[in-house]
Amino acid sequence: MDRIMLKAKLHQARVTHAVTDYEGSCAISGDLLDLGGILEYEQIQIYNVSNGERFTTYAIRAEDHEGIISVNGAAALKVSVGDQVIICAYAAYNSSELDDYQPTMVYMKSDNSVSHTANAIPVQMAD
Repeated sequence: MDRIMLKAKLHQARVTHAVTDYEGSCAISGDLLDLGGILEYEQIQIYNVSNGERFTTYAIRAEDHEGIISVNGAAALKVSVGDQVIICAYAAYNSSELDDYQPTMVYMKSDNSVSHTANAIPVQMAD
């Protein structure tokens, strides 16, 4: 049985552009795509921490090392420049692949530079 699992996450990225007059998608700095293992044209989910919107689009490559997170087309109406977003990619894994499965998580600073990376989320503790 295949399971859909988190493949990659760009955590707390900031929207740098919201361009409605564009052919859709989300342009992400190429270095961030590479670090997260997200391919150009791969489906992504975007979770807007600032306003609660959640939507699906696909990734396209933006200039390397510029910290670009540009939400384009109709999806641009779901964000504002400066919003904090979480960008996730998922993949199907069979049970044998899950033995050594680890997602790639890229944690961002407010300027979209990388704070750190990880392969696991700490266990959430009760207050």
